Amino acid sequence: MFRPEAQRISHMRTGFELIEVIYHATVRQLRGSHSNAVVALVMNVLQAVLVLVLFVVMFDLLGMRRLALRGDFILYVMSGVFMFLTHVKALGAVAAADSPASAMMMHAPMNPIIAVVSAALAALYKQTFAAGVILFVYHAVMQPITIFDPVGTLGMFILSWASGAAIGLIFYAAKPWQPDLVGILSTIYQRANMIASGKMFVANQASSWLRSKFDWNPLYHTIDQARGDIFLNYQPRYTNIEYPIWAVMVCLMIGLMGQFFTRKYASASWGKRR
Repeated sequence: MFRPEAQRISHMRTGFELIEVIYHATVRQLRGSHSNAVVALVMNVLQAVLVLVLFVVMFDLLGMRRLALRGDFILYVMSGVFMFLTHVKALGAVAAADSPASAMMMHAPMNPIIAVVSAALAALYKQTFAAGVILFVYHAVMQPITIFDPVGTLGMFILSWASGAAIGLIFYAAKPWQPDLVGILSTIYQRANMIASGKMFVANQASSWLRSKFDWNPLYHTIDQARGDIFLNYQPRYTNIEYPIWAVMVCLMIGLMGQFFTRKYASASWGKRR
């Protein structure tokens, strides 16, 4: 009678409790940018619209419409912008997630993995919502659009998000050691993808020298493959799906190993300024 009774919890119950914590952490991430969740989603949609308009104007001013694929020009621009935004937003959200030494980690159910997963899911939700709203409005108001392979397009969208989250995990693992430097490198990578993603040209029409400058980027492959799924008359010849998948797996393993190593040595004093 004087022995403490150990509570037996099944693995299934533990899994459901973990999913519940991830759900609440994801909601917290969604509401983090604004006190009103609806306003936060609307602002995210407006940001995507502004980036889309910026690229349409840029294509017109630079005379790059002739480089687009046969079909809807706006849909062509959307194919690059949505993949790009999903990639960089996932990377930024994961890299900026709560660190092992943050105050949030003092709560028992919370851990760095939950923080990373919830940040990535919140970014995916916001970008999926923005892309869905913009496509629906364009289809209903401007002109009807047809996507040749919607399932394949969605797969490339998810792969763009996964690659951004996996690369962001590497930045997340390194951030407690050098926060300022890692923050600068993360920003440089996101800004460089404005060009390095290859969304401004078609891979099949580019020279071999130009393609060699972008082959390292998994986002370059997912954008080109997505255009092959969207447009009936385009068949990607110089990109593949296997490379982004392997890149996600490698970056994920490196990020997890780095995160587990960092968590062993992370201290709350690291975040204090002198």
